[in-house]
Amino acid sequence: MRERLDCALIGTACTADWIRPWAGRHWGARLYFHTPLPSIDIGHEGASGCLAGGAMLLRRFDVCLIPVSAHNLAWARTSLLAARGRLATPVLALIGQLKAAALNDLYELGLHDFVRAPLCPEELRVRIERLLDEKRLPVQAWPSLPVPAALGVKESVEPYRDAGPGVAADETLLCSTILERTGLELDAYAAASASRSATSRESFRAAKSKIIERFETAYIKAALGRHSGNIAMAARAAQKHRRAFWALMRKYDIDAAPYRSESPPKPFADG
Repeated sequence: MRERLDCALIGTACTADWIRPWAGRHWGARLYFHTPLPSIDIGHEGASGCLAGGAMLLRRFDVCLIPVSAHNLAWARTSLLAARGRLATPVLALIGQLKAAALNDLYELGLHDFVRAPLCPEELRVRIERLLDEKRLPVQAWPSLPVPAALGVKESVEPYRDAGPGVAADETLLCSTILERTGLELDAYAAASASRSATSRESFRAAKSKIIERFETAYIKAALGRHSGNIAMAARAAQKHRRAFWALMRKYDIDAAPYRSESPPKPFADG
């Protein structure tokens, strides 16, 4: 267990009463509550970009805790979507009375976990520690691709270079988890693929096209899988126009039907 956990409270005007008792306090000298951002007026233009705009400031905290109720649910949805890919700090929601469909939407848009009001600091501390442990698992669970930041890209791509048949298994793993991979991990894979192509008779253009095709195919399939085959939601999460997303599906002959469950999540169900 870590000796100290720092929690950033992100409040809106309609949930100010929820966090006021906790702002600036600590729990047993281990869980500290901070308010790094001013209370957000969700009716103000640009309010949905506050979370993404504060991404660098929020890096110094272990987790962001956002109170979410029926009153600011729409803001929470758009804020999580805008922050996707920019906010590295895990986000937890302190929820009131929300329906399962609303919680499912928040998870689809990037929410990591939630706790129910009234807030129990002990429960929150346990959930934060579990989240921090899980953040370290993807790198540890893939021993064939060490962290480039620690070992350097040259060393990190070595397992791919002469791996032979094993490369196919690594590529399958990468493709199936591509949405969870970091930029450094993707850089390492791209460097390895380019290195192999450069030692063959394959042209630069052909090698580049092959890598792009593999990435786009893996990304489209992963996005459809994450959103239960809902093309609109997958395109929105990828920050691509639906027509462009659909064009890529046609290009690689990808059908959304196999990814659809019997009860797919509704993109904007009422909370």
